[in-house]
Amino acid sequence: MINAVQKKKGFSIGQVVKKTGLTAHTLRYYEKERLLPFVSKNESGMRVYTLDDLKWLSMIECLKKSGLQLKEIRQYIQWYYDGDETLEKRLKLFQNRKKLLLEEMERLKTVINKIAFKEALYEEACRMGSLEKAEEKERIQKLKKELFDSPNDFDKLLT
Repeated sequence: MINAVQKKKGFSIGQVVKKTGLTAHTLRYYEKERLLPFVSKNESGMRVYTLDDLKWLSMIECLKKSGLQLKEIRQYIQWYYDGDETLEKRLKLFQNRKKLLLEEMERLKTVINKIAFKEALYEEACRMGSLEKAEEKERIQKLKKELFDSPNDFDKLLT
């Protein structure tokens, strides 16, 4: 919970570490890499993070998790500060990232299906004492067909 005093005074690097789970090293690195050009320092030279800074940190972490490189995140931040003339560039960045993530989700779905099948197959094989017998089971054959009826399945690419 953020109180009114913190909203006004800001947060120390230690408070941000506790709130975000990021390390102080990471925060300093982001600043060095110009991902946090907006963080101010107080009279003593200590970093003071505002609520807006925390929102930027959240966006930076989201973009990193989406697969963007730091230089791409830095470019996005620059576009943001360049203003409305970069709206289309920012839109395209997010459209491209979303497309790539959806493609990755499809690929991972195929991977999960294969793992789920192997898990079921080996559970059955352990119960029966034989992989060969488990593979002959109608339930296993049906599951294999259901899970791997995808054009993206690696096994289909082999044939």
